[in-house]
Amino acid sequence: MRIEFTLNGEARAVEVAGTTPLLWVLRESLELSGTKFGCGRALCGACTVHVDGTAVRACSYPVRYVAGKQVRTIEGLERDAVGRAVVGAWIDLDVVQCGWCQPGQCMAAAALLSADASPDDATIDGAMSGNLCRCGTYPRIRAAIHRAAATLRGEDGR
Repeated sequence: MRIEFTLNGEARAVEVAGTTPLLWVLRESLELSGTKFGCGRALCGACTVHVDGTAVRACSYPVRYVAGKQVRTIEGLERDAVGRAVVGAWIDLDVVQCGWCQPGQCMAAAALLSADASPDDATIDGAMSGNLCRCGTYPRIRAAIHRAAATLRGEDGR
């Protein structure tokens, strides 16, 4: 099946079975290795990407559902102000430990901040609850989301 979509701002087409998980199309067919395989059951969030601005788990998302849509991966996150604010805050606060879950964490954070530029702790915890971090960087993740939100509001955030 031929599937055409926009990936990180560029028109793309792939010839794959429509039931193939988006994760494998990204990693194997398109050679974008930033999106990680974690559990393969949409439980850990390591594979989070955006489809038309909504965070989805690429490991269980059939590629046929992206036909005609906009897909953004961690490789394209910094193409807008929200993504740049998230990446900047992650770097400023040294969020990453092992790093495996962080692409998914950043993508989930960007989806949250696109919907809510001033999330409180409960909102952050709720939005990020499906993204697991074995290293336990949750306090730094929450702080980075607050920092990115402040940046987006034009505040110093420090």
